[in-house]
Parts: sequence; C-alpha cells; structure tokens
Amino acid sequence: MEAAQQILIVDDDTDIREVLRIHLENNGYSVMEAANGKDAVSAVLNHLDIDLIILDIMMPGLSGIDVCKQIRKSSSAPILFLTAKSKESDKAAAYENGGDDYLVKPFSQTELLMKVHSLLRRYVIYKGKTDGGTGSYEIQLQDIVIDTQTHTVCRENHKIDLTDTEFQILLFLVKNKGCAKDAQAIYEGVWNDKFLPSSTNTIMVHILKLRKKLELDFNNPTIIRTVWGKGYQIDEI
Repeated sequence: MEAAQQILIVDDDTDIREVLRIHLENNGYSVMEAANGKDAVSAVLNHLDIDLIILDIMMPGLSGIDVCKQIRKSSSAPILFLTAKSKESDKAAAYENGGDDYLVKPFSQTELLMKVHSLLRRYVIYKGKTDGGTGSYEIQLQDIVIDTQTHTVCRENHKIDLTDTEFQILLFLVKNKGCAKDAQAIYEGVWNDKFLPSSTNTIMVHILKLRKKLELDFNNPTIIRTVWGKGYQIDEI
C-alpha cells in the first residue's frame, strides 16, 4: 500500500491547524503540525519526506517569510502560504522568497484541496525526475545545462538552485521553444489550475526570479525573452 503524502501545517492558531488537519486527513493525507516558525524549520530538517508545507505568514518570532527562506536552504517541497494578508505586495514577497502558491483566509475547503492537489501533483513529477517531455536528459541553453534526470541546472559546473516551480516553468518553456507563451498558458500548463487575472503577477514574479538566477544580465535577458504582446519565449537553438 502506497504511503500517504506528508503535509506540514505551520500556524500559531490551534483552531486553524485542527480544521486543516481534519480536512486533509479526511482526504487521505498524513499531517504534521508546527505552532511556530522555529518548530517548522526543525520539522523540515528532521523529516525529509515532507511533500508539502502549508505556512502562515503572520506568526510570533519567525515570520512565515523568514521560515520560507530557511526551509528553502534544505528543501524544494512546495510551500503554500495561507494568510489573511491579501495585498499584491504581500503575494510578491511570498513568491520572491520561495513560496509556490498563496491562499487568502477565509478560504473554502474546495479551494484549499484544489491547491494542495495541484502542488503535490507537480512535486511528485519533480521528485520523479521526468524528462518534461523533451526526450532527452540534458538540454543546453547557451552556457547553461539542464539535466532533466536529476533536475539540476548548471553553468560551468556550478549548480543553480531552482525551486520545483521555477524548474517546471523552465521545462514548460523549453518544451515550447520558439513559441511565446503568455501568463495564462504558463499558469495553466504548470499549475494545472484555473487562471485568474491575479495569477498574472504570480507568473511575472517567477519569471523575474528565474531570470535573476539564469541570466548573466537579468535586465537584458537572452535566455527567457519577452515577446511583447505575446508572452515569454525560449528561442530554438
């Protein structure tokens, strides 16, 4: 029998943790809890089999953003921010510091489970080391080598650390080389979720993060180009 996927809930509110735990366990997930940021970081370090982290932003001590930064040093597991903060600047900060998705309180059980399912499905693909449909394990992009078997990206033998979301966006654009893809196409192709206007900012932030990591000059990108009026494109080699 296949083991249940492991989810870590991080929130200083006991009632919220209990509600989330009940919803998730009723849907077949295994759940761990942490009441603060310090315990969350410790849990990730001591349980490398965690498949998803649901993380509150506003907590005493370490904030969710700070927790996310620390977790990203040792884990690529998807992080779903669950928070009452709904400003675009708050969402941008979450994505820029390693978050994968964002859910605003109050939320519906259906919306929560849809996001959880989507993030876990992508992470299973990520851990499974699929080749992204390219038919090859190594892809050369200028001076960058993408290894789709080990899910590593290197420049001159120096590893470039990407989150699973960043890697999946990169593979999506690689699979569609020579064809510009707009925010909706990228979001629906990577997140496998319904596109909303607010998702445009999500894509913009992730593309910016990718460019900062991949481009020699992210202000003048040559790997992931913007095709005005059409979207983002990786050119045919």
